[in-house]
Amino acid sequence: MIQEIKLQQGDSSVTLHIIRSARKSIGLEVRGEDVLLRIPARLSDRNLKQFLEEKKQWILEKSAQMQERQEERETTGAVSPAELSAEEIEAIKEKIASRVRHYSRVMGVTVGRITIRNQRTRWGSCSVKGNLNFNYQLYYLPEELLDYVVVHELAHRRHMDHSAEFWAEVGKYCPDYKKRREKLKEYKLA
Repeated sequence: MIQEIKLQQGDSSVTLHIIRSARKSIGLEVRGEDVLLRIPARLSDRNLKQFLEEKKQWILEKSAQMQERQEERETTGAVSPAELSAEEIEAIKEKIASRVRHYSRVMGVTVGRITIRNQRTRWGSCSVKGNLNFNYQLYYLPEELLDYVVVHELAHRRHMDHSAEFWAEVGKYCPDYKKRREKLKEYKLA
């Protein structure tokens, strides 16, 4: 079974990481040079290659667009975790945790554990148990963007999806969330 494929055309190349699961359709997630290809477990290698041949040009174009966008984004200005002192780590944890405490009271939701990490692809996440993870780089962003991410994750305590109800919940506590979400996209995780 194929687990990784490299598509190449001229100077352009893209690595596709293949994840087989119980899904019924093929899903593509383009992340610059890397592409996640989620496929049904029973899809044959022959059918996979046929699909990739049909979509090759589109995948290469989308990958190039994502790389361009990534290069245009600003960095957060975050210090590498290895260079942070114990006091700086504590300050990061306290700032994010204090915003979580504030908004969880305002929104009337409970939370489990709050963890601060150096995540490569996410600003934050919320588990079904109410445990929250936040990227330490939020500390270096403008406070309104930190607040947006906190409100976004806390809204998942009511709606574990991105439905209209979820966005309405976010909008109650962050009316300009669309503007903040777009601003957040201008930053890249270091």
